Amino acid sequence: MSTPPAGTTKKRLFSRNDYLAPLPIPTGAKPCDVLNTIWRKNEVFLDIGNYSIGSAVMVLWPTVMLFLFAAYGFRNISPDLSEFALIGGGIIIGIPALTIIQGLFREVPLPVRFNRQRREVCVPQADGTYWIVPWESVTAVATQHSSVSQAGRTTMGLLIIGFENPDPQAKEESKHFSMGFNCGGGRTAMALWECMRSYMEIGPEAVEDATARFDRSKGIWATYLDDLIKGAKLRGWVVTALWEGFCGIFIFNTLLIDVLERWKLNPPPDLTYPDIIEWSKPLPPEQWAKRSPELEAAMLIRESELVAQTAQDG
Repeated sequence: MSTPPAGTTKKRLFSRNDYLAPLPIPTGAKPCDVLNTIWRKNEVFLDIGNYSIGSAVMVLWPTVMLFLFAAYGFRNISPDLSEFALIGGGIIIGIPALTIIQGLFREVPLPVRFNRQRREVCVPQADGTYWIVPWESVTAVATQHSSVSQAGRTTMGLLIIGFENPDPQAKEESKHFSMGFNCGGGRTAMALWECMRSYMEIGPEAVEDATARFDRSKGIWATYLDDLIKGAKLRGWVVTALWEGFCGIFIFNTLLIDVLERWKLNPPPDLTYPDIIEWSKPLPPEQWAKRSPELEAAMLIRESELVAQTAQDG
């Protein structure tokens, strides 16, 4: 499956595709794990998971609160409208809520593992097998689509990361595998892709992560209090009370997110294939794989373009 070269952008009236890899050249965006996809990170490998129960709750819960507030606010002014908001909200929210609940009773999919020392990626499959894919063959596209209605313009986007089966004898339905991340497309998708690209090309220190959330030695309320104190030290108590306090509990329901993540991702699933356990062990520096000459040349050109762009913007 061929894709345009990295750095190519294709725009249409209501869509935009930014092709980020191959080859994995810099995007100019700062790495940011906007969906908490990083499950493990060390000097050898980075595990990226596509099971984001926290993001699903953060998207659905504000809608729940919106309909509840509408039903409560109109209970005396217009009982019929209050009832309509309650029933209509239940119908609108019901299907995605059932999907989330159903997902809670399924096994969490295994992560994709990026090995920076070998410059390879382990891609587990649903049938219990796995692929070992060269890092520089991975494809990445930030796609963005817009629609216009009476409510205005709505924009949605994805980061799609693709992998090609290295087995030339593979059946047609087993030749490609992809991961999609609902992160909004554009710069946000580039920032998420940069977490993987920067880890592989620069190192672990280039990427911040929130993997500490998987090691919850304290209870939910004690952890929440620690987060409040940490936030107050950074932003002050007023902002912390509004953001982590009111918004965190009532708008995004961070306590429910904590409960679900403890249930499903404490700890996150690991790759237990014997060969992959060996593959994931550190190598002596002299045995580390190197960039291809093609990537080296492409990165030099791209870095020059970014420097020129920065100078022009400045």
